[in-house]
Amino acid sequence: MAAAAVSQLSLLRRAPQFTYLFLATLGSGLGTGIAVIALTVDVFDRTGSGKWVAALLIADFLPMLLIGLLLGPLVDRLSRRRLLVASDLARFLIFCALPFANSPALIVALAGATGFATGFFRPAVYAGMPNLVDEADLPNANGLFQTVENATWMLGPLLGGVLLSVAGPDAAYVVNAVTFLVSAALILRISERSLQDAPAESAGHWRDLAAGFGVVLRSRALLTVLVAWTIVNVANAGVNVAEVALAKVSFDAGDFGLGLLMACSGAGLMTGSFLGGTFVDRWRTSHVYGGALALMGVGVGLAAAAPSVWLAAACVVVSGFGNGVASVCNPVLVQRGAPDRLRGRAFTVIMSVNFAALAIGMVAAGALTDAIGARAVWAVAAAVYAVAAGIAIVLARGIVAPPAAETEPDVAPLTVVAAGAPQAVQSVEQAAN
Repeated sequence: MAAAAVSQLSLLRRAPQFTYLFLATLGSGLGTGIAVIALTVDVFDRTGSGKWVAALLIADFLPMLLIGLLLGPLVDRLSRRRLLVASDLARFLIFCALPFANSPALIVALAGATGFATGFFRPAVYAGMPNLVDEADLPNANGLFQTVENATWMLGPLLGGVLLSVAGPDAAYVVNAVTFLVSAALILRISERSLQDAPAESAGHWRDLAAGFGVVLRSRALLTVLVAWTIVNVANAGVNVAEVALAKVSFDAGDFGLGLLMACSGAGLMTGSFLGGTFVDRWRTSHVYGGALALMGVGVGLAAAAPSVWLAAACVVVSGFGNGVASVCNPVLVQRGAPDRLRGRAFTVIMSVNFAALAIGMVAAGALTDAIGARAVWAVAAAVYAVAAGIAIVLARGIVAPPAAETEPDVAPLTVVAAGAPQAVQSVEQAAN
């Protein structure tokens, strides 16, 4: 672990422009973590309704689905630097406006606008990252990003809760707005060519859009992430939705038990993402990625059968660790599997499909939790993780080295066997998260 820390921290010294992007996302991520709890509490206090809270959450990730399906090519056709700065400035203005929002509907609408800006920001960050570091440093760069992002999602809500109790949600909105302004200033220090070889030429919007879907379906690396992580998100939905019932009903551990499960999962997630870059460098992709997904299944399955919340907490450290490693594999596979001119839209396509699976899974998980109980839902989720792990091992077999710069991705023929398949952020970010 010490060697991994030295390698990742030395990257910040050796790649100053990567450091600017890292600090920008660190600051804005921490601010967003603070704002998430403020938005949730603000909407709930105004309405007392879980439906409004659900609407808020949907408004946050729904734009990513729309961008991936309709607007992904813009991440490659436009200047990524300008797109990142514009996204930050838009979010700055939105959070400056939120203290003046006088209805829950307006808050949800502004949250949707924030999600729209974030839907462009995140793919642009991950698409531009390979241009800021050497190829050999790419796994460690992603590991560093994922580790810090996971840390901000743990610390942000904690700091936000303190800020809420002292000054209310408006102060949290203002703090978050300032972080986006700082992020934009840091990104402006990165040269245009460092984030992008050159904006992609357009063959027409619909052809550009089709090219994004095409590169995902033709590349073994991208197809692996698309199929495996989409299945994983169905299981993640079940784990996340049923977690509160598992802690408070199955284990009768109350709010403390829920906090314990979430904290242990976060600890495993951070450790896994911290070490994930080292694993990607040392072992075959199929072993690392498939093994990480298998660990998620093992941890969740054992937690479902655990007799106490304490044993379950130890098990979710294991599942969180696997999740952290996989969260590093995902962007590395996409970054290495798509050329720069198609990389942005590749990220948006995969992220949108992942979010769609997460949304559908959450709807199903709510009904299943009421019908069969939280333990059973987690057991089903463990089986789904196992399916995803098997598919990842098969699809990732043969992925050894990245393609040469700006060449078309690996298009080795493969056969995908259809399989039925009955955990922010986060996403391909976290995911994506």
